[in-house]
Amino acid sequence: MNFTGNLMRSSSKTFFLTRMFNLRCLSSVSSPLTGIRVVDLSRVLAGPFCSMLLGDLGAEVIKIERPGTGDETRHWGPPFINGESCYFLSVNRNKKSLAVNLKHPKGIEVVKKLIASSDVVLENYIPGKLEELGLGYETLKETNPGLIYCTITGYGQTGPYSARGGYDLIAAGLAGLMNITGPEEGDPCKVGVAMTDLSTGLYAKGAILAALLHRTQTGEGQRIDTNLLSTQVSLLTHLATNYLMDGREAKRRGTQHESIVPYQAFKTSDGYLIIGAGNDKSFQILCKRICLSELAEDPEFKSNAQRVRNRETLLPILSKRLSEKTTSDWMDVLEGCGFPYGPINTIGQVFDDPQVKHNNLVQEIVHPTIGTIKVPGHAVQYSNISTQESYPPPLLGEHTADILINLLGYTQSQVEGLHKDTAIALP
Repeated sequence: MNFTGNLMRSSSKTFFLTRMFNLRCLSSVSSPLTGIRVVDLSRVLAGPFCSMLLGDLGAEVIKIERPGTGDETRHWGPPFINGESCYFLSVNRNKKSLAVNLKHPKGIEVVKKLIASSDVVLENYIPGKLEELGLGYETLKETNPGLIYCTITGYGQTGPYSARGGYDLIAAGLAGLMNITGPEEGDPCKVGVAMTDLSTGLYAKGAILAALLHRTQTGEGQRIDTNLLSTQVSLLTHLATNYLMDGREAKRRGTQHESIVPYQAFKTSDGYLIIGAGNDKSFQILCKRICLSELAEDPEFKSNAQRVRNRETLLPILSKRLSEKTTSDWMDVLEGCGFPYGPINTIGQVFDDPQVKHNNLVQEIVHPTIGTIKVPGHAVQYSNISTQESYPPPLLGEHTADILINLLGYTQSQVEGLHKDTAIALP
């Protein structure tokens, strides 16, 4: 029995190593995930953000959507541009849309057939739901043992909260992020974008890439579990360790830092300026630049530990001085100072910033109904990988017929029959 198991594992490993070698031969250097097919059963943000990043690296991403409505974010607005939600457009480039009715047995059959020839499944259903539909990992791996099946949930596959739906805001509250975000004397605040969702998408992307690498080495697929709660707790980092090691409870501090002074935003005469003088030398330079050199020699402020202890005395002095000029004036004063500083920009100012322009962070893509759309581009630059060639976010069900006929081998009449049976939808 052990011999048979070893032989099966060896054969599986050989198969996938050969497959990956062939894919590398067929792919260009600029698309490292060419030949990797991702079946994306996720909706809203964490999952779609993950699959978009995989698509940026060359993976073929097939987005499974509900006929008639599709991903919920197709309806999240305004703004809408020619009927398309900007929210949806922001995280769904480089994907194909397959509109399939998962409540219809023939629709389930279509998805199973697709997964049998795919590398990755990404889903964010409530635990147990896809198992009920026959699309759970244990079922699918029987026909596709190398399958990587990545699940994103709110709280985990098991445990007292596992059956709850999970949204970013709820997880951010439960995991403590909102309790440490906002003015010191004010109410808890959400972060401006859904950082818990987006961070979970990044974790899922990294886990999928690790699992693909593991498969090339062993031939083995596997299940990956990620969840919003675990992501956000892990991102508490030093504040979590402060509590775990010292019992120190974190609190809201606005833009201030618990352990570094000055490291915060200061109000100027026309806006805000963030200053990060993170060590004693930086503080001395800051004081000299803003004509408060005497502060650097004050025994109460000479070390960071002393500045933290005496922040209530120091910060009003700095705030008063920095309120006397505009943000632009102070930016000129601090040019070349050697420590971090910068403004708090509006979104419009962000995309007018010379460094943002230099980093090519706006991607223009031609959309079939809108024309040219502009979305935030891929954040990472590679010396031998291009992430600039992109397909537009798909229309609902745009690729249904093409996938069924050219990828899964259905005939035109069979596709029409599935459409008539409401198992699929055509655009």
